[in-house]
Amino acid sequence: MTQMIGAPFKYIQGSGEISKLGLYCSQLGAKGVYAILDPFVYSMYGEEVNRSFEQYSVALVQEEFRGECSIEQVERIVSAAQATVNSDVIVGIGGGKTLDTAKAVSHFAGLPVVLVPTVASTDAPCSALSVLYTEDGRLDRYLPLRHNPDMVIADVDIIAKAPPRLLAAGMGDALSTYYEARACRRSGVVTQAGGRSSIAAFALAKACHDTLIAYGAEALRDCREGTGSEAVGRIVEANIYLSGIGFESGGLAAAHAIHNGLTQLEECRHMLHGEKVAFATLAQLMLEQAPVEEIEEVTAFCRMAGLPVTLGELGLNAAKAERLRIAAEASCAADNPMGNMPFAVSPQQVLDAILAADLRGQQVS
Repeated sequence: MTQMIGAPFKYIQGSGEISKLGLYCSQLGAKGVYAILDPFVYSMYGEEVNRSFEQYSVALVQEEFRGECSIEQVERIVSAAQATVNSDVIVGIGGGKTLDTAKAVSHFAGLPVVLVPTVASTDAPCSALSVLYTEDGRLDRYLPLRHNPDMVIADVDIIAKAPPRLLAAGMGDALSTYYEARACRRSGVVTQAGGRSSIAAFALAKACHDTLIAYGAEALRDCREGTGSEAVGRIVEANIYLSGIGFESGGLAAAHAIHNGLTQLEECRHMLHGEKVAFATLAQLMLEQAPVEEIEEVTAFCRMAGLPVTLGELGLNAAKAERLRIAAEASCAADNPMGNMPFAVSPQQVLDAILAADLRGQQVS
């Protein structure tokens, strides 16, 4: 039985880490860096980033990323980076689409990549995957990468200043990690890392769950004050690293399959990824007929974090079963991870689980 774990070569987390970016890139042997920054980061931290590279004599080209994470943008930036003398490391600083663009650029350019997430809203920074969109914002495809990022640097001070809703959404995404990894362990499926789940991957997924429960409420309080506290740091690690390794090497299952189905419905496209995943996690527990204590814990956690536990909070209506059936059927499509569950799942079972989750959520509202 082959087991595999995928992880970034180095994960760094702390306060003020963005000021050390030049040092970390120089440790990779960089003579020059091509950096992709989202507009907010460019305006707030561009000068600080520039000084860091000057300090370590690393040439720097900064590009303000305003486009879509599309293959057209990726190919344009690859050409620009290759035309720049001494650009031998790609750096991405910003949110999910900026980081996915940087990963894709490094993939096609054959260069190392360093990622600096400025929010902790998903577990994507550590993964060997980029999600590509069309120029008008529709999902294009998932781009598997040759390897995980060379370095991920999480500056807790910066992440703590992001809107609390983003940290909460990251917690919603991370919340699914343990339950999906548990389902994949029971079914023995091959995970995104290319092998079956290992002791280490499952332990990280469990640690992710335990960290969320222990520190989630405190971290959200501190984030509302913009404070990069110990609790915020622990949740940043859970959202980005523990969940990132846990999902890729532990596996995805019903929660992300149901999330993917929900994206078919225009009514809830305004919701963040992790917000939809949180509700879908509750639906997975209903599908599994999980112990009441687990369901109550997940529901209470979501309610504490301001994450949706009812269809109404997602912008959906339980009375419109025909709309929900579209999501249920899409969640069972062959390209979704519903097949990783340890038992066969039908669209009707998914629909029933969604409605049961909604009913449970209403009872604690």
